[in-house]
Amino acid sequence: MENSMHLKSKSIITAAVVIFLLLLILGWYWSREPSIFDVQARAETRAEQDGLPIVTGFLTTATLIEVAETLLDKPGGYISNDVTPPGIVIDNIGNWEFGVIVQIRDLARALRNDISRSQSQSTADPDLEVAEPQFNFDSESWLFPPTENEYRQGIDALESYLKRLTDSGEQKAQFYARADNLREWLKLIEVRLGSLSQRLSASVGQERVNTDLAGDTEATQSTQTPSTLTVKTPWLELDDVFYEARGATWALIHLLKAAEIDFAQVLAKKNATVSLRQIIRELEATQQTMWSPIVLNGSGFGFVANHSLTLASYISRANAAVIDLRSLLSQG
Repeated sequence: MENSMHLKSKSIITAAVVIFLLLLILGWYWSREPSIFDVQARAETRAEQDGLPIVTGFLTTATLIEVAETLLDKPGGYISNDVTPPGIVIDNIGNWEFGVIVQIRDLARALRNDISRSQSQSTADPDLEVAEPQFNFDSESWLFPPTENEYRQGIDALESYLKRLTDSGEQKAQFYARADNLREWLKLIEVRLGSLSQRLSASVGQERVNTDLAGDTEATQSTQTPSTLTVKTPWLELDDVFYEARGATWALIHLLKAAEIDFAQVLAKKNATVSLRQIIRELEATQQTMWSPIVLNGSGFGFVANHSLTLASYISRANAAVIDLRSLLSQG
């Protein structure tokens, strides 16, 4: 009897260890970030499979769909709303997913508000009116309805827009590759990159001069704030910000590569193609392999590396290049 109980306990412990190891391996596999893909090759494959011609706007729209599908179909699927192991405990990939979805939302917004419309008084495209709010659904809803279902509806709406875009008999669906439309999207990118850069830089803590009202002597704000501010990202949020930035830059690399092709004539006319390529190059540097098992955040010139500051330097340079590109596009 005693031996039987001992064997039973041993079997339970062995089973628990095996299950733990399997979850550990599965969690590691699910946490791997997707690789960079060739946007032109993917778009051409999609066009061939669906029997669609490649027209202005095809690559940008098709790439937006590919990025959204990768978000949902990568190993482990969409993890941010998981409530069971191992998904519930692997938050790095969840933050990566949030960075990606923010870029999807921004381009969907730019498509709906600017790129698909000939002027401010024109009506919005019906498919894009569906797609944008679907991608703005709660990123952590796991039931009633699950986030994946809402994002799938957004993808379906984009696919409908893409098919109408290539239909010569459907003239209401348009993609206007104009300098002003590209500027509006770049403005959103500039704000996102600037925020990510500041949050990453705050990993070591900084005393910053309050410049909220700089440049306007008549400017006011709701409540008074100190002339100097201490900004520091909480220790437990350092890796969250890091992986959110990795996801955002991963998505932007693909979307900007597609835009380089769709806006080729505009960029060439403004002699701005190299400026866009420089942005992409800086963003590609953010995707270098992480050899450390954890995100290190030593002091600025300390003995231990600071991965957040390294990532912030690439994003800051990309953001400066975005500002320069917007200035080029605004010139006659």
